[in-house]
Amino acid sequence: MYNGKRNALARRGFTLIEIMVAVVIIGIMSSVVAYNLLGNIDKTKVTKAKTDMVTFSQALMMYNIDNNVYPSTEQGLNALIEKPTSDPVPTAWQPGGYLKVAEIPKDPWETSYIYRSPGDNGEDFVIISFGKDKKEGGEDYNADIKSTELK
Repeated sequence: MYNGKRNALARRGFTLIEIMVAVVIIGIMSSVVAYNLLGNIDKTKVTKAKTDMVTFSQALMMYNIDNNVYPSTEQGLNALIEKPTSDPVPTAWQPGGYLKVAEIPKDPWETSYIYRSPGDNGEDFVIISFGKDKKEGGEDYNADIKSTELK
């Protein structure tokens, strides 16, 4: 009787082949999931950059409403959190600033946003992120993201 229990317990385990097959299947599934997630990371970063630009644009419009002028290119986006002292000095700068952050965030690729006023094509201002490649131009996720092209 004892030998019967022992043989039953011995037959319950997995063979080396079964374990290897399970590990290979888990590896394949992990690769598929990782591939799908990595593709979405780039898409998410583009969306984050666009969201930041909308936030900056709204704050810049409030700045303009208060001061009748947009910050200069030299003053940059920092004018939204710290009162500029160079021309054009704002006349009715909002105490506490126009963004509730300690410093202007970088784009999702850890590069500073570029701000120009007036914009490149005569707009009041433009905010630019060079995208994943951190260089001007590019396509897909390497393409520049401009506030003037947001829909």
